[in-house]
Amino acid sequence: MTFSENLKLIRKEKGITQEELADMLEVSRQAVSKWELDEGYPEAEKLMLLANKLNVSLDFLMGNSILNESNKSQTTGRILITSYDGKAIINCYKITSSNIFATKKGDPKYALFGIDGSSFWGENSTLLGWYNDSDSIQNEIKEIMHAMKQGQTSYELKYAVAPRENFGKLLKLK
Repeated sequence: MTFSENLKLIRKEKGITQEELADMLEVSRQAVSKWELDEGYPEAEKLMLLANKLNVSLDFLMGNSILNESNKSQTTGRILITSYDGKAIINCYKITSSNIFATKKGDPKYALFGIDGSSFWGENSTLLGWYNDSDSIQNEIKEIMHAMKQGQTSYELKYAVAPRENFGKLLKLK
């Protein structure tokens, strides 16, 4: 995907209008419109601010597709997934599941994590969702893999469940 496509996608997923984004960046709405129409790019300082305000990497904003010789986009094996609580959008290249948790009856037993990068300290993982049973988490993983193979740029969790309010505090997760 190109910068313009990524910008428009993430802005809409976050429910931000062009006007609101323009106000955040102290630019005109017309500037944001031009960026989304692929008629230009913001200056480097605004790009960094844009990535920060939208909570995405510069790499994602600038385009996560590879162009082949005929200028057709190919998937790079990344997909945007919004966490079960809507607090994060992760540009995942890898998905991993937890071992079973020893939890109370009725509480989720498994967790799904999205990996968006790695560093000297290890992989950067974010909790995507909680699952009641192994079938649910396996079905989610299969559907994410299918979406990636189809070249989809985003995926909405289908099998995740919302844990009770203090569940994450008990497991020391935030």
